[in-house]
Amino acid sequence: QVQLVESGGGSVQAGGSLRLSCAASVSANDYSSRYMAWFRQAPGKEREGVAAIEPDGLTTYASSVKGRFSVSRDNAKFTLSLQMDGLKPEDTGMYYCASSSQLYRPKTLRVEEYRHWGQGTQVTVSS
Repeated sequence: QVQLVESGGGSVQAGGSLRLSCAASVSANDYSSRYMAWFRQAPGKEREGVAAIEPDGLTTYASSVKGRFSVSRDNAKFTLSLQMDGLKPEDTGMYYCASSSQLYRPKTLRVEEYRHWGQGTQVTVSS
């Protein structure tokens, strides 16, 4: 079983930055074989993919955050990070860390492709 715990959310003004972190409670070999991602959900909206990172570090971003957000992972520390710069009010929402099943390669950055989820951390951007 994979447990994911997010941290780093908060409230910032537009144009500001935040760094989110996700700690995974898994073994070393287990974590390094999983695809990891960040999702977010605004009130009244569906959960959407923000960024994903493959075991070898290859990244994918939603078009709305490309150039502003950067996802990274540390396979030695079992952590996932999301650096968010140039934040906009529309970035407001609950941010979730997600993991694929071990050795499963998600086809897209969609909710149904990821099996394990954290509880989320709130990000609020004011104008």
